[in-house]
Amino acid sequence: MSLMLMLQSLASTMLANQLENTLLIVVVIIIAAVVVFAILLTFIPVGLWISALAAGVKIGIFTLIGMRLRRVVPNRIVNPLIKATKAGLMVSVDKLEAHYLAGGNVDRVVNALIAAQRANIPLEFERAAAIDLAGRDVLQAVQMSVNPRVLETPKVSAVAKNGIEVIAKAKVTVRANIDRLVGGAGEETILARVGEGIVTTIGSAVTHEEVLENPDRISQTVLGKSLHAGTAFEILSIDIADVDVGRNIGAQLQTDQAEADKRVSQAKAEERRAMAVAREQEMKAAVQEMRAKVVEAEAEVPLAMAAALREGNLGAMDYYNIRNVMADTEMRDSISNMGKDDSDKNKNK
Repeated sequence: MSLMLMLQSLASTMLANQLENTLLIVVVIIIAAVVVFAILLTFIPVGLWISALAAGVKIGIFTLIGMRLRRVVPNRIVNPLIKATKAGLMVSVDKLEAHYLAGGNVDRVVNALIAAQRANIPLEFERAAAIDLAGRDVLQAVQMSVNPRVLETPKVSAVAKNGIEVIAKAKVTVRANIDRLVGGAGEETILARVGEGIVTTIGSAVTHEEVLENPDRISQTVLGKSLHAGTAFEILSIDIADVDVGRNIGAQLQTDQAEADKRVSQAKAEERRAMAVAREQEMKAAVQEMRAKVVEAEAEVPLAMAAALREGNLGAMDYYNIRNVMADTEMRDSISNMGKDDSDKNKNK
């Protein structure tokens, strides 16, 4: 009897352990299935696929898996595709994916296509993609085609023929030209050409009063030059916002020229003065040289007279006559010097 009880207890214990092991295995399997399912949901965008089907976009689940394998974010392709389909645009998934892989902004291109369709502007996906890849904002271009933009030039200074400076500022209304967005010049070129036209118009005016009386002359001249050629915009109008009178450039230039001429004349006069001083010094040196020669010649006179006396060519009476003449000459010189001294004293008084 006791043996039977022991066998029954052993059997119940083994059965309980077997049930526990089975339950543990079931729990592990369920957890593993949940983890695998979560990983699959992370890799396979099932929610996005369901949203596309609900929006009427036919796209396969394997297509989304292929996007994951090609390292394409499915959300960046499917959401623009849903917008395009709802707007009635026929755009393939391959084109959107190719544009994304090329580095383009798929959402902006689709928004531009929708805006162009609503505004009745002919715009194909290939051109919109090319504009986007060129670095321009295709959506902004479409918006500028519908709503033109006003560009304001900086203050442009120019000088009329009478030498008066005129300062003008203009406002340029432009509209984007989608056909020339790829390869066309930008807003800076438009502003530079308008500034050049303003300078040309003001510079060709005889007086600054002509510009002040007819500021629309600037607009007409600039518009007549087709400044939008080769740019991505079309100029609709040019309006002169402000015109001011600046400095008298002509008078200032004349003043500067006169000052320059004055400095040149002063330099030439200084050069002539320096040459005169140099000439004076040369003449003084020549006078000193001549005096030295005179002194040298005077020193030879006594020697010549002594030689004449020794040789008998000069008598004693002749010698005394020469001495009398020399004494008379010295007296006359002393008298004349005394007269000069008296006149100098009278002048000083």
